[in-house]
Amino acid sequence: MAPIDALYPWFEGQGLWQHVPEEEWRDWAWQLKNRLTTVAQLERYMTLTPEEKAGCEFANQKLALAITPYFFNLIDRNDPNCPIRRQVIPRGEEMMVSEGEMTDSLGEDGHSPVPGLVHRYPDRVLFLVTDRCASYCRYCTRSRLVSNAQDYNFHPEYEQGLRYIEAHPEIRDVLLSGGDPLLLSDKKIEHLLSRLRAIPHVEFIRIGSRIPVFLPQRITPELCDIFRRHGPIWMSIHVNHPRECTIALREACERLSFAGVPLGNQSVLLKGVNDDAEVMKALVHRLLRMRVRPYYLYQMDLITGGGHFKVDVRKGIEIIRALRGHTTGYAVPQYVIDAPGGGGKVPINPDYIEKITDEEIIFRNYEGNIFRYPLKIVPIRPVDAEKQVPAEIFPGRIQGT
Repeated sequence: MAPIDALYPWFEGQGLWQHVPEEEWRDWAWQLKNRLTTVAQLERYMTLTPEEKAGCEFANQKLALAITPYFFNLIDRNDPNCPIRRQVIPRGEEMMVSEGEMTDSLGEDGHSPVPGLVHRYPDRVLFLVTDRCASYCRYCTRSRLVSNAQDYNFHPEYEQGLRYIEAHPEIRDVLLSGGDPLLLSDKKIEHLLSRLRAIPHVEFIRIGSRIPVFLPQRITPELCDIFRRHGPIWMSIHVNHPRECTIALREACERLSFAGVPLGNQSVLLKGVNDDAEVMKALVHRLLRMRVRPYYLYQMDLITGGGHFKVDVRKGIEIIRALRGHTTGYAVPQYVIDAPGGGGKVPINPDYIEKITDEEIIFRNYEGNIFRYPLKIVPIRPVDAEKQVPAEIFPGRIQGT
């Protein structure tokens, strides 16, 4: 068995819910209906810290508490610093707003020509189709909107969004997000995809979802058939820690892949969760084994009350440096900062370049060794002087000499 499997065993089964009939456990509607949403429900299974209790009491003013039974099984209930626990159980630190933090940290509202549509980049739009998620990440970029705990009163206007896309031929790429679009019914998902596919200039349809991670039971054969009919539909899932990679998630990813859905992963760099090179390496290796290509590693957005998750950017660069050259390139995500206020994604890379001149570029490899690559073309001689070279290649040269 590989070391990663010994360190992070593949979770399988119903955990604390062994008493539930398997048919119900595999029903995504049952999972949603039985989410843990109150302190009392959490305390049936674990002892909350004072910091967590304070966070839960404040949650309804910031971002609702909700955890599916399936995902709750992954929490170490004896460890307050469990990386899964930190992601979904509120903490009192969420009440603290730090300098630079914003309610709308990416300036989405300012780039919204119609409700629910963000048009920041020239050729693509973000289509927000719901404000609900199966579980709520405590570092959520759209905590102002998601769960409506802050009275944002978001109501998606599908027709307005679709008409805007139809009227703008420069839009070739549409990303469905929210909230989580896979919480919509099959009927609504099929409607949206069929309408988008009917727009001639829309070439590329994407879905951003954490449903496979929080609620893999939602990835049904019927849903996969919809994706197959309207594909290719590209999907970015959201896994932050190798313990989230379970047998159920692996099977959900296989169903999506076999339906022709290319899968990528977007992780957020979070303090106490994945700000460690070995944890990140274990995560990206396991993702590849599940047919998922690591895509982005995000520096956490400057959301209000998220300071306790914030990681120094230099740590993120160190993690990327620890991956580059030490594992396959397929496993190395692009580390980015989504520029505050709406500037878009900016790559943040380790500095490998030493110097660039008209003659050459001087750079270091992953081991720190220096190499030179010439930029100026300076002919020296034919490739092989012993062989005949056509005169038209080297004018004035006598063939065979």
